[in-house]
Amino acid sequence: MAQGSDSNDTSFTRSPSPSNKDSSDDMKKVLRREKNRLAAQKSRMRQTQKADTLHLESENLEKENAALRKEIKRLTEEAKYLSAVLSSHEPLCSALTSQASDIVYSSHGPFHQTHISSSRFQH
Repeated sequence: MAQGSDSNDTSFTRSPSPSNKDSSDDMKKVLRREKNRLAAQKSRMRQTQKADTLHLESENLEKENAALRKEIKRLTEEAKYLSAVLSSHEPLCSALTSQASDIVYSSHGPFHQTHISSSRFQH
């Protein structure tokens, strides 16, 4: 028997369909990998953009927080000043020495009728 003449020997004969199938599978793998690579790149870009947005938002909130703390400090100092002015005014106020019924109490503390009826305190 000759080497290539045996009917059971298939080492030299290949059908065209398996090689086409291998080529087709390889092409699908390449395309799938490319799509996956692009999807991963897109995902990383979205993640980076989201992190950048959060960083900017955080900076803005820090600035706003600092401004609000500054305003709280200013308002606290103003309240102390106004409280001191009121305390120094009370002993001198003739309305306080008159009838106690003339004093109007509101959520902001006691005010005198004469002050409330004044044009300065009218809205």
